[in-house]
Amino acid sequence: MRRKSGIALGACAALVLAGVAGATAWSSGNGPVGTWHEAPAVTRTQVAAEQERLAGTPSWPAPQAAAGQATTPSATAGQAAVTPGRTEKGRQRPLESGVATDGRQRVGELLSVDRLLGYLGRGPQRETFRYPGASYVKLHFGKMAMLPGDYLTVSSPDGKESYRYDAPKLLETGTVDKWAMSVTGDTAVVEMHRTADVLGLGAMLGTLGVDVDRVARGFSRTEQARQPEGQLTAPGRTGREESVCGSDTSADAVCYRSADPVAYTKSKAIARLLINGTELCTGWRVGANNRMLTNNHCFTTSSEAYDTEVWFNYQCASCGGYDVFRPTKVWGGKVLSTDHVYDYTLFSVDNFNAVKKFGYLQLDTTRPAKNQELYVPQHPAGEPTRIAGSLGERAGNCSVADPNYTGYAASSDVAYYCDTEGGSSGSPVLSRATNKVVALHHFGGCPNSGVRADLLASRLRTLL
Repeated sequence: MRRKSGIALGACAALVLAGVAGATAWSSGNGPVGTWHEAPAVTRTQVAAEQERLAGTPSWPAPQAAAGQATTPSATAGQAAVTPGRTEKGRQRPLESGVATDGRQRVGELLSVDRLLGYLGRGPQRETFRYPGASYVKLHFGKMAMLPGDYLTVSSPDGKESYRYDAPKLLETGTVDKWAMSVTGDTAVVEMHRTADVLGLGAMLGTLGVDVDRVARGFSRTEQARQPEGQLTAPGRTGREESVCGSDTSADAVCYRSADPVAYTKSKAIARLLINGTELCTGWRVGANNRMLTNNHCFTTSSEAYDTEVWFNYQCASCGGYDVFRPTKVWGGKVLSTDHVYDYTLFSVDNFNAVKKFGYLQLDTTRPAKNQELYVPQHPAGEPTRIAGSLGERAGNCSVADPNYTGYAASSDVAYYCDTEGGSSGSPVLSRATNKVVALHHFGGCPNSGVRADLLASRLRTLL
């Protein structure tokens, strides 16, 4: 079974459920660019509300209407609340592509919708997508036919998380395949901003408009706790469903800010990867340049990387608290190298300047030794960053059990019993002595294992 006690006790080890404070300003052509500020923490729901959800009896609040508008009926999980004055074309339904690939943890549901923002009438066109309890809302556009100078924004209700998408340079009236960046929380507002149309072309061309055809809705805490484990096990081994080996000794990364400041600082270099809108792995910066590492079983192509969100600083604001920092979100970029046997994918990100401040990790070129003490910063089951095996408490089971473990190849892996879960795929396994990466985690099953970093360093030396 996945860890339950940490959630029941209210530790900061779950998904963001509410709005954010601070400022994020983005402008997007092929993805978000702009500046990010370390904002005040995101306020979570009250403890009593969380306990009610965990008990399986959620009482979602009705959406708040603007002054003078009728309140929209409350929506159930998996069904959006429609903006007043709008109707929905057909009921939303889950899509088969929302099922997670082996080795990636499923963290959301993909829904089919049909919402059109047209050019009839005056003023901005606006639609609200609300899924009570959702951890994030991510919109997909099937059509984006706008006049030059027009643009879209996809924002949180308070506008403090907002992403801008300008009209394509060439007027296109056909279909497109474009994901917007996710909005943290259970509500996303999409709005069309139009320039002065002195020639009346918008009204004349009935083919103009923006169509939202899919929505990825992030699971609530209760839903996430019910999801099956997403970790792979080594070939020929079945392992267990979960890979918390014995009692779970991992904790929120921030819990070690004082006890182990080096491990806490190193944990800033890892990122939560949101793949295909509904699936999760962990990635991390390797070296000082624009380079990220994750597993080959997470994704393998540049087209997949382009649709992957890379969240830095998705961490708890206080140890065992209910607040998290708003993550810095950038898009994946180009896949530079990938390999199945050594289960790695090396890739870049867009807007690298926005994430440089979080630091980077280095591969250890020395082969790890038996009983070497380890720690693993990770995003298990979609949670904010946790660290298994950090200083400040006994290393316990988080040490090298077998430095010659067989993964996809003989002696390719390092085995350990550090606690991991679905979503931990792609995490760095660091030496407590050197604070360098000795393995790239990829298999669960107790023992868990990662690909030896000395082998990766040899293969990737010219690319880092």
